[in-house]
Amino acid sequence: MNSPLPDHDDPSTAPPNDQEAEQAALGAMLLSRVAIGEVSALVTTHEYYRPAHATIHAAITTMYSGGLPVDPITLAAHLREAGDLERVGGASYLHTLVQATPTSANGSYYAQIVAGMAKQRRLIETGTRLIAHSRNGASDTEQIAARAAAELASIGGAEQRWPDPIPLGTHASLPTFPVGALTPWIAEHVSAVAEFTQTPPDLAATMALAAVATAAGGRVQVEVRPGWREQSNLYLVCAMPPASRKSDVFAAMTEPIYDVERQLQEQSRASIVEAETAKEAAVAEAEGLMAKARKPGDSIDRAALVAEASAAKLLAEQIHVPPRPRLTVSGDITPEPLAQQLAVHRCLAALSPEGDLFDIIAGRYSAKPNLGVFLQAHKGERLQTDRITREQPSVDKPALTIGITPQPAVLQDLASTPGARDRGLLARFLYALPPSNLGYRKTRTAPVPAPVAQRYHGRLTRLLHTFYALPEPVTVALTPSADRAVEALQDKLESSLRPDQPLAHLPDWAGKLVGHTTRVALLLHLADRVTSDNWGQPVEETTIDRAAEITAYYTQHALAVFDLIASDPATDAAQTILDWLRRPKTDGSWRTAIKRRDAVAASRRFRTVTQVEPALSLLEAHGYLRADEPHRTGRVGQPASATYRVHPSLQEGGTDAC
Repeated sequence: MNSPLPDHDDPSTAPPNDQEAEQAALGAMLLSRVAIGEVSALVTTHEYYRPAHATIHAAITTMYSGGLPVDPITLAAHLREAGDLERVGGASYLHTLVQATPTSANGSYYAQIVAGMAKQRRLIETGTRLIAHSRNGASDTEQIAARAAAELASIGGAEQRWPDPIPLGTHASLPTFPVGALTPWIAEHVSAVAEFTQTPPDLAATMALAAVATAAGGRVQVEVRPGWREQSNLYLVCAMPPASRKSDVFAAMTEPIYDVERQLQEQSRASIVEAETAKEAAVAEAEGLMAKARKPGDSIDRAALVAEASAAKLLAEQIHVPPRPRLTVSGDITPEPLAQQLAVHRCLAALSPEGDLFDIIAGRYSAKPNLGVFLQAHKGERLQTDRITREQPSVDKPALTIGITPQPAVLQDLASTPGARDRGLLARFLYALPPSNLGYRKTRTAPVPAPVAQRYHGRLTRLLHTFYALPEPVTVALTPSADRAVEALQDKLESSLRPDQPLAHLPDWAGKLVGHTTRVALLLHLADRVTSDNWGQPVEETTIDRAAEITAYYTQHALAVFDLIASDPATDAAQTILDWLRRPKTDGSWRTAIKRRDAVAASRRFRTVTQVEPALSLLEAHGYLRADEPHRTGRVGQPASATYRVHPSLQEGGTDAC
């Protein structure tokens, strides 16, 4: 991590400091909103050795607390406006910070190094002051000792201070969509639309994925390994509050879809009319022959007329009238018509800037929700129902793409739908829950540059036409290295499902995560190669890595969404434990530390340690608990026992000090 610094000190005389750790901590904050919260909880501006680093840290936290996107470009603009950009080393130094960061996931470790160095400097300063007091003839040794104890306690106390916990049901510092992982022609349009509408890029990016999935969904599939294929349709939802300009973003990202749909319908009009006319004529001829056969009289050869009428009727049935081309269905379509439309078109998208579709799934027009078509059309399972017309009794490999932007409350309504969680509907969605920019939006913004909009419109249009014209679904394979990358994702996911891991309480959603990643990778692969004819080549490892970055974003937001809708048992269990921690013990004292087995006593609903582990992990993630290093019990076959320290605010009259 050696890189130029905006100012220099002689290392032989400088107090304890670690410039690489300071750079890496700031770089992690620029790479991840999660890291901003983690680093800020451990380091303040006073603990940086370089004044320039303190200025950069302060600017990042100011932007973050205001809900603004934080990256080297936006930070440079913020510092330039404040007159501090050149003082910290210029815009190039901000990019240096990012390059000097091995991984944003280690932001808290870099921050601990910075805080440790600051503590060493304070100890040296304290010792120097005490020596100076003694040499200046201070005779009151008790006063000197008291001052030393107070200063040393203040140094130790800073490390022991707990940040305020995050209330259950809310999540701070959710990551921003990794726009850089998208195909460039999509990424530049997403960024431009987000800037023009003053909305989080998450909204435009999610609808961009829905747009590409509309083009490819069900028409192209990826073969991960023999026997494992994934379709390219996705269920996507980006929940935002009212007045968030969702409709404007929705229109900008989906306009090419509706344009192509109108073009296809116009182009097919003549052939449809011609086929309808031919079929009507054939039917009329058959009916005419049958009319003759029905006339009385012995001179009529009824057997011959009936044979001719039958032949004419068979000919009429063989005349195929092509359906009116469709790429989309309305966002308020009910399950029965949706099943009929899928039986006719097989590949469709339900796109809407509102949440009407969720209301319908929840059973707005029926006493019992009909989830079957939504479950089957995600995976591509054979769709068959008595409500479909006789002419279309079933459909193989249906593919439905969903892209909607409802209000967050709509998600809670969906979660309360009978069967939505148990039957796996909630697990089929990729969720985004970005913060609103309301109150922080600029009044005058630059419109989307015409070349950017034209490039997005033209290339999405080409995707739509290319894949709509395919007579049969096409399968794309993975390169061997991409296959190994998917295998690594599977291994990583498996460990994250263990009882003490973040996804332990979402096995249904997490179980589809790798499949979703391969679907996103296929969409990126197709978008990357839209201007060439080699989109049938295998998906590469780097594309899998980009898709994994995107689904990692959706994973963090899914945790927040399932917390919001309280559809996972861990949230309810965590609330039960939290209520228990807020009550004093029978002797009137308060719990300052607990073990997992202690939490079992919080409610009769818990019978084993395994049942409370997801809830304890959730409380730890929200800052109510801190886990110490586990220690061995000494008993063969018995797992290590972890002790959790309890946040002081849960004690009556508690403070932030431990």
